[in-house]
Amino acid sequence: MLSDIEIAQGAEMKYIDKIAESIGIDYDELEPYGHYKAKVSEALYSKLADKQDGKLILVTAINPTPAGEGKTTVSAGLAEAMGRIGKNAVLALREPSLGPVFGIKGGAAGGGYAQVVPMEDINLHFTGDMHAITSANNLLCAVIDNHIQQGNELRIDQRRIMFKRCMDMNDRALRNIVIGLGGKLNGVPREDGFNITVASEIMAILCLASDIADLKKRLGDILVAYNLDGEPVFAEQLGVCGAMTALLKDALKPNLVQTLENNPAFIHGGPFANIAHGCNSLRATKLALKLGDYCITEAGFGSDLGAEKFFDIKCRYGNLKPSCVVMVATIRALKYNGGVTIAELSAENVPALEKGIVNLKTHIENMQKYNVPVVVAINRFGTDTDKEVKFIEDFCAEMGVEVSMCEVFAKGGAGGTDLAEKVCTVIDSETENNFAPIYDEKLSVKEKTEIVAREIYRADGVIYTAQAEKAIREIEGIGFGQLPVCIAKTQYSLSDNPALLGKPENFKITVRDAKLSSGAGFIVIYTGDILTMPGLPKKPSAFNIDCDENGNITGLF
Repeated sequence: MLSDIEIAQGAEMKYIDKIAESIGIDYDELEPYGHYKAKVSEALYSKLADKQDGKLILVTAINPTPAGEGKTTVSAGLAEAMGRIGKNAVLALREPSLGPVFGIKGGAAGGGYAQVVPMEDINLHFTGDMHAITSANNLLCAVIDNHIQQGNELRIDQRRIMFKRCMDMNDRALRNIVIGLGGKLNGVPREDGFNITVASEIMAILCLASDIADLKKRLGDILVAYNLDGEPVFAEQLGVCGAMTALLKDALKPNLVQTLENNPAFIHGGPFANIAHGCNSLRATKLALKLGDYCITEAGFGSDLGAEKFFDIKCRYGNLKPSCVVMVATIRALKYNGGVTIAELSAENVPALEKGIVNLKTHIENMQKYNVPVVVAINRFGTDTDKEVKFIEDFCAEMGVEVSMCEVFAKGGAGGTDLAEKVCTVIDSETENNFAPIYDEKLSVKEKTEIVAREIYRADGVIYTAQAEKAIREIEGIGFGQLPVCIAKTQYSLSDNPALLGKPENFKITVRDAKLSSGAGFIVIYTGDILTMPGLPKKPSAFNIDCDENGNITGLF
């Protein structure tokens, strides 16, 4: 059996200008990065301004096993399948982070015969967006410390600097550090730390900005610190937003690539959904909606994280109205939610499936609260038995939702035509789009948090630590309480405890802190033990990756 990278390396890719031409992009609207990837110019947005939008399809999932549910694989496979049934669909996905690539999950460009390519480029440096975001972030950090060193005109309280450095790699040793050691010439000593780039506010800003002017304004709106009088200090006051914008101007342009079956795909932006808002860029999604009759996009981890933030943050800011949700699940993960250990997931176990199916039921019900129809996609494994498949089909029939046994990993688009047809049928049957976010952003921070906890996580209530209470009061006190909330939470459970699988009951969510991301336009609510700088596992995926003397990469998933 071929590995993902072997399948990708054997693909017959078309030159990127041919992919662009298939969706109406002229060559002079492309900025090629080699033969098979390109950015699109600003001129394309003006050209498409009056064109009607296509239908928006969100791919999300149940609570996953540590290996994930295959949302990207299903998304790429659905795009391929749409092409096979004669539909004009454009894919819009997130860029992979080097953290997971070299950490626990390996590559993140789909799998099997449902991938986006060139796979190695997408997973590694791609077009340099991650590096640009990291550089802009760290320029701001350097200027903050230089401002303090050069006299501190803004009277920044070095104990209350809110903005951290970042890098696109898992490195637990950098979570909490001390900088400025070595005497007066080396800066003012203070505590600091690193986030992973995909958790940085700059990443969120890039993914929510509408154009360069909006990008620059959002950069200026970043809360960087408080001064000695307890007043907020914003990035605009440090005079560096123009330089940050210069670093990010090309990164703001979406990247065009293709699937294994030569379907167009935009890969742009990559915030994590457990510690950030988990969606690709708004610019890429809107572009895909203009260029295709259908835009297929995905949001990270389970629907309690990525989809909730997609609906309540991204759709709110972008005025998007999704037409359908594809809920990805694996029989393996449903058995995992039913109490089966990872080592035993391949064995038939209908009783465990009966127990774990409540997780799927809850995610379906949650998505329906946004008034969006749901189609269930079972990402089928070779170990799934006929009895297990029939149980899932009968369960979905009882819930009144369409279900498709999706085999895109093994068969590419041919394994997803049933899913594509059912998605199109569901969309066509909806006479009116009644999508609405689940809360009013004008509510208090606590009210918004409690609505998500009650309606999406199914918690009995929310507990706030003293630090969280103080942070929320401060955010509301400086006039930013009416922003959406972005809840940082474990992806493995509907609760904030990763050990509580299925549908946990009789629990409360604990909020330990809150942080204002005023440039991005949301308030991050921290629950449980979630960290914004992951660590590497004992045997990271980096151990498997190699490059031979001819430059051929191996082991990348």
